[in-house]
Amino acid sequence: MSSRKNAGRRDMRKKRARRVTSNVLAMFDQLQIEEFKEAFSMIDRDQDGFIEKADLRDLLTSLGKNPTEEYLEAMMSEAPGPINFTMFLTMFAERMKVTDPKEVIKNAFGCFDEKNTGVINEDWLRELLTTTGDRLTDEEVDELFRVAPIKNGLLDYNEFTRILKNSAADKDEATSSKPNAEKDKDEATSSKANAEKDKDEAASSKANAEKEQ
Repeated sequence: MSSRKNAGRRDMRKKRARRVTSNVLAMFDQLQIEEFKEAFSMIDRDQDGFIEKADLRDLLTSLGKNPTEEYLEAMMSEAPGPINFTMFLTMFAERMKVTDPKEVIKNAFGCFDEKNTGVINEDWLRELLTTTGDRLTDEEVDELFRVAPIKNGLLDYNEFTRILKNSAADKDEATSSKPNAEKDKDEATSSKANAEKDKDEAASSKANAEKEQ
C-alpha cells in the first residue's frame, strides 16, 4: 500500500513538473527560448545542467567582478530550488511580469552592481556589451554612451534607464504620428481633388448654359 502511495505521489510530481514546464515555455517564442539556452549554457560553466554558486562566481570573475559570498548567496536564494533550465526560465518569466520597462532595465543593470551603488564602471560595461550576448560594436557603444550620464568613468544606470525609456517613448510617438501625418496629407490631397472636380463641373455647367443661350 505504501509503495502505491509513493508511486502515486511521484506521478503527481511528474505531472505537475510537466505542467509547470509547459506553462513557462508557452510564455516565450522559439527564438527567445534558444537565446535563453545560450545564456544558460554560458553560465553553466561545468555543463552539468545546473547553475550553481561556483558557476556564477566564475562568470562574474570572467567579467572582471569580484563577487562576495553574501552577494552570490543572495543571487542563489532567488531560486526556490536547484537552477536547471526550467527554473532558469521560470525566474526570467517572473521578472518579465514587471510591467514597467524601466524596472526591467534597472534590474538587469543591478545584477552587476553587488554593492548597490547605482553606478557601473564605464570600461567594464563597454567590455560586457562588446564581448557577451548580442555583441555590440565599439561604434554602437560609442553611440549609446553619447547620451549616457557618465562622470569620472562611472555610469549612473538609474538616470541612464530613464533616458533610454524616454528615448523609446519619443520614438514610439514619432512612429505613431507619422501615419497621422500621412493621413492628413491624403485627406488634403483628396479635398484638393474634389475642389478641382467641383471647379471643372462649374465651368462645364457655365459653358453649357452659354451654349443654350
